[in-house]
Amino acid sequence: MSLLESLKNIVDENSTFAGKTFDITIQTLIVLSLATLSVASFPDLSPSNEQKLQWLELFFIAVFSAEYLLRIITADNKLKYIFSFFGIIDLLAILPFYLTQGSDLIALRALRLLLLFKLFRYNAALHRYRYAFILMKDELVLFSGLMLIILYIAAAGIWYFEHAAQPDHFKSILHSLWWAIVTLTTVGYGDVYPITIGGKIFTFILLMIGLGIVAVPTGLLASALATARAEDKQNVQQEK
Repeated sequence: MSLLESLKNIVDENSTFAGKTFDITIQTLIVLSLATLSVASFPDLSPSNEQKLQWLELFFIAVFSAEYLLRIITADNKLKYIFSFFGIIDLLAILPFYLTQGSDLIALRALRLLLLFKLFRYNAALHRYRYAFILMKDELVLFSGLMLIILYIAAAGIWYFEHAAQPDHFKSILHSLWWAIVTLTTVGYGDVYPITIGGKIFTFILLMIGLGIVAVPTGLLASALATARAEDKQNVQQEK
């Protein structure tokens, strides 16, 4: 067996001892890396602790960079892997480190949270979630478009009813969008609320619509997960 084949069995196959060890090691390092990122956000860390965290970050990035290169090397179709879902996630998980050297771009470093998506590769249940989202892709696009339309109608409606009574809170339709979002998602922080009769009736209708909006993606996901689980069982039976 050539070196390339040996590496491929370790990186891509989880049925062997070496493959399982590789997968478990990467999963463990992902969790530890995110834990390190959380600790690094603590205020008033001592210089020695900051130095230790920096060395840990270097270690994690080195391992994940090596993993990314190994997956490219062992991939049958290298371009297909690079532009695949997991290929992009693998790249984005390490890219912020190289882009932010010598600077403190916290927003870019926060992209390391994408490491969580790497766990989808190693867990069958998480893989089913990913597949379920693929199955409901068209419905999600349609639902998202409909949601944007409803949000605009909600913002325009509450502005019409409440602008004269509360000009500071509902200055324009765009200013009313935040209220529309928290109302339709049934969060309702309570900092801004309607005081006119028309506004209260309009808000009641929106709350009823909001309850339905929350239920729609839940139903879509449940249906897609059931389909994904059924296909998994069918594949297992075929393999037997």
